[in-house]
Amino acid sequence: MSPSLTLGVVILAAGRSTRMSRPKLLLPWGKTSIIGHLIAEWGALDARQIAVVRSTEDSLLQQELDHLGFSLDDCIVNPAPERGMFSSIQCATRWSGWKPGLSHRAIALGDQPQIRRETLSSILAFSAAHPEHICVPKQGGHRRHPVLLPQAEFLKLADSAAPDLKSVLDYQTGKIAFCELDDPALELDIDRPEDYERAMAMFLRKE
Repeated sequence: MSPSLTLGVVILAAGRSTRMSRPKLLLPWGKTSIIGHLIAEWGALDARQIAVVRSTEDSLLQQELDHLGFSLDDCIVNPAPERGMFSSIQCATRWSGWKPGLSHRAIALGDQPQIRRETLSSILAFSAAHPEHICVPKQGGHRRHPVLLPQAEFLKLADSAAPDLKSVLDYQTGKIAFCELDDPALELDIDRPEDYERAMAMFLRKE
């Protein structure tokens, strides 16, 4: 990672997985689980701190994090995940557990393990080249995740009255740098069993 980028990562993991009918972040992925893979990937990319946002009642996810040796100090609890993904992001912005000196935060979805490390590395390099901008991957004409925000822009989200991150970005056009990528893995979220199968096949094809 570029020395101009000191990264903290927010992994959003407070969803209820209702369409999957079982906890999707606990699904097998390689030799670990989806959440285990995500933590390992961001760790391999030299993130200085990785935080997982989970719901208060998700004891199964907490058990998996314990099994992985993930520190309880890096867990952020969202007491009202039914309010949507942006509520988890705001919990992360208000959290007092961040290490000092972080220059940027990556907001990563918990259900995109199929995104390759090379793609994530390209996004980080792009953000390092545009350190004052919000870095938004773009693929197929659409904005994708993970979104990288400079520290100041990340903290502003804490008091935002916007309904979601998309609405925030709609009003930040002058501060956004789009990272154009041709990676179909960016467009897929794992919501249903067929998405999981597709994501796994997509990931294994590039092994």
